[in-house]
Amino acid sequence: MGKADFLSPKAISNRIKSKGLQKLRWYCQMCQKQCRDENGFKCHCMSESHQRQLLLASENPTKFMDYFSDEFKSDFLELLRRRFGTKRVHNNIVYNEYISHREHVHMNSTQWETLTDFTKWLGRKGLCKVDETPKGWYIQYVDRDPETIRRQEEQARKKKQELDDEERSAKFIQEQVRRGMDGKEAEAQPVYTELKRESEEEKVAFNLSVPVASSSRSSSVLGASSVLGASSVLGPLKAPASLSSVKRKEAPSGSDSRGEKKKKSALEEIMELEEKKKKKQSSAVRTDYWLQPNIVVKIVTKKLGEKYHKKKAVVMEVKEKYGAVVKLIDSGDKLKLDQNHLETVIPAPGKRVLILNGPYRDTEALLEGIDEKKFSATLTLDSGPQKGDMVDIAYEDFSKLA
Repeated sequence: MGKADFLSPKAISNRIKSKGLQKLRWYCQMCQKQCRDENGFKCHCMSESHQRQLLLASENPTKFMDYFSDEFKSDFLELLRRRFGTKRVHNNIVYNEYISHREHVHMNSTQWETLTDFTKWLGRKGLCKVDETPKGWYIQYVDRDPETIRRQEEQARKKKQELDDEERSAKFIQEQVRRGMDGKEAEAQPVYTELKRESEEEKVAFNLSVPVASSSRSSSVLGASSVLGASSVLGPLKAPASLSSVKRKEAPSGSDSRGEKKKKSALEEIMELEEKKKKKQSSAVRTDYWLQPNIVVKIVTKKLGEKYHKKKAVVMEVKEKYGAVVKLIDSGDKLKLDQNHLETVIPAPGKRVLILNGPYRDTEALLEGIDEKKFSATLTLDSGPQKGDMVDIAYEDFSKLA
């Protein structure tokens, strides 16, 4: 029987059937051929081309399975990253969207038998966050892009610095309030002394001297009372004028006492300190690059293997502000790395360091102590116009000198 004509009903029906997705059990991954029914799949398995592909696969079956597994994993994670980002989503939703592409790598050719096994494997490898619920397995993509990680670290560092500044301000305000309360209590408490007579004939004398202001005030009160007495005889309308004249006379005596120079209150001291802090922050120039020659750094990237991970090196040369040529202290190997793959090294107290960022940039200093709670250290400046001053610098803003 000859082949059906291109425009015949049978040929059109066959083309319509081949457009959609077919059953997975009738798909041959080695030949990349989809059969429509069990009889077609059986005929394909007995064909000469399929037998040749099986002979090739039998020579090294692990190689082919690893290749298909890697292709399946890469395509699945790319779809998850591009389509859903870092959102939490059901694994079946992602898989259904993945298999909607006709030329996808089928799971029966990979090392995973089920989608659940593949989901658990992603969780073990740290590629996704997985959790099991009564509705099934949910996955969340873990973005390990260096640019994303750098952006997250910058945001965390800024948030931490803001929290540290707020804590310092709150602590300073509490200290000022406590000092003010202690001073008021000390002024309010009178000092009591015991009355002792050295001899029985001696008389006990008390000094009850009244201040000038109070005497003037008492005289003004007496004058006011006399005026009030006189006004009661003269009439009720003249009393307010006399009282206003008495009040006007009282005003100069009070103004003299206020003219004296007062001590600064706790609130005024806090305002002055905040202004100084703002001026200092405005003068401080922070940059997003910090590498300097002749400092000791630590390699934090794992892309170079365990041989170089967490190893210390000396910066020999800075390349375009953000890169550096470093020389390992142990082996002497030279590497060219980005600053995102390095971190500063904090030496023991008493060692010399170089400040890498902030208002004291490029200033050598001596490490006095480390505050682990605030993630900072106390340094004594060893050069510049402020030599000898002690400052608090964050861990990431200084490093050990080579």
